Amino acid sequence: MGNKNESAILNCSDCGVLNCFRRKSKFPSFCLTSQADDALINECVSLYKGDGQTATFARAAAEIEGIYYGKLTRVEEIIAFAKRIGAHKIGIATCVGLINETKIFTDILKAKGLESYSVICKIGSIDKTQIGIPEDLKVEKGCFEAICNPVLQAKLLNEAKTDLNVINGLCVGHDTLFIQYSEAPVTYLITKDRVTGHNPAAALYTSGFYYKRLLQEEHD
Repeated sequence: MGNKNESAILNCSDCGVLNCFRRKSKFPSFCLTSQADDALINECVSLYKGDGQTATFARAAAEIEGIYYGKLTRVEEIIAFAKRIGAHKIGIATCVGLINETKIFTDILKAKGLESYSVICKIGSIDKTQIGIPEDLKVEKGCFEAICNPVLQAKLLNEAKTDLNVINGLCVGHDTLFIQYSEAPVTYLITKDRVTGHNPAAALYTSGFYYKRLLQEEHD
């Protein structure tokens, strides 16, 4: 990698100490914790200590981490979180390519006493050309190919009055739009990565050899 721009602002990814976690060392001079406005930190803490949704979610997440760290799968953690925040109706924004996984997940939710309502990404069945995508940019050319419709997914789950929405494999960008339009809080079940079998961390762990190309600098 090339030298860092001298004017770049150092941040958490430049830290080799991570003193904020256990307080067993010293904060580096550029540490965001030591430089943060005390009033801003206290504002966040007051939100976590209050009686509102933010406090409920923060405590539920911390409790699950403390009790079940390294013991529960992501599926189980979602169920535990839902129950701790009082969520009963779980919305699922699913990719068409992961509909079988969604079906299994809905069976698990039912077994655990939770209701589910799923909406597939191709809802509305609108051909990509209708929103200006040229035919040659379809995955399969020369045939009907529906757009992903995360806004409609969110709106239908809003109408269904879900308590917690779960993203199951929506594409990058489509997940962004879904989160933007979802009225219920959102968490993830599966993050899509077709190349690594939906394990995006694999590209990071293998960046020193198999995916070494990821560290190659690009130039305009």
